[in-house]
Amino acid sequence: MPTDAIKVVAALIRDEAGRVLLVRKRGTMAFMQPGGKRDAGEDDIAALAREIAEELGCCALRDTIQPLGEFDAVAANEPGRRVHACLYAVDVTGDLVPNREIDAMIWVDPATPPDIPLAPLTRDHVLPLAARRRDARHA
Repeated sequence: MPTDAIKVVAALIRDEAGRVLLVRKRGTMAFMQPGGKRDAGEDDIAALAREIAEELGCCALRDTIQPLGEFDAVAANEPGRRVHACLYAVDVTGDLVPNREIDAMIWVDPATPPDIPLAPLTRDHVLPLAARRRDARHA
């Protein structure tokens, strides 16, 4: 991992049809996984649950959280930087509503995503992983 990488947690959330949830943050173009940076003292699970609640207004079902790996990519919104993401599959409960910094959300088939701008992490790692693992409930 590059020492100056932006360290984040990212959620792979699927619906019953196996589609993957992507979000777009306010003032940006690229769609990506919900998630974000850890607050001081937070472990990955706490950060993931907090980010999901803040961004989507729903609750992560903690007993469903499964690590999927760690991935590095060019940062979508910070030129010249890289991102290091710990990716987790997670089920959620409650209504998903874009909150706080989230401007839009979309469900996509990971095998055939629409022609929209995608964050490099999402395009190069998350969607290919999700397409290979087609179980409708888990990554």
